[in-house]
Amino acid sequence: MVCNRCIKVIKEELLKNNIDFIDVQLGTIQFQQGISEGNKRKLKKMLKKEGFELVETRDAKIASQVKSLIIDIIHHQRKKPSTQNFSEFLTINLSVDYSHLSKVFSEIEEETIEHFTIKQKIERAKELLLYGELTLSQISYELNYSSPQHLSRQFKKVTGITPTQFKNTGKRKKLDTI
Repeated sequence: MVCNRCIKVIKEELLKNNIDFIDVQLGTIQFQQGISEGNKRKLKKMLKKEGFELVETRDAKIASQVKSLIIDIIHHQRKKPSTQNFSEFLTINLSVDYSHLSKVFSEIEEETIEHFTIKQKIERAKELLLYGELTLSQISYELNYSSPQHLSRQFKKVTGITPTQFKNTGKRKKLDTI
């Protein structure tokens, strides 16, 4: 689950399927007690129908947590200390060594944490460009780029067009498909 709409859909489906839960957050569902095998099958089927999957292995859970934290920082404005880089932030928040996080993430997601982060930043930049309230300089500052030129180069590398060209065409991907 990567957005508030996803969380809402999951909560509604859990209630509709009479599966007791305490809370639903980005990437996790918290249950009061363990979930029965019958409810687990129901949950898997329900998640699949909605375009999600149940993450059960430790490594898959780590990769999911990394994705959730990155999405939270970039799209939902959860701030990390300005003196802290991404690797330190992830290590502290997940209590797992970054080299292990990086290895597990790459194996599960078949891309690096850095590449996933760049894709998320570009999607956020697209969103901010479409709003039209911020300049490219302001967007690059908000997304922690060293300069607007750096953002523009990465934007073109990822999308094949410049930020200005994008602003004129205005097509974005859905967050949960990135």
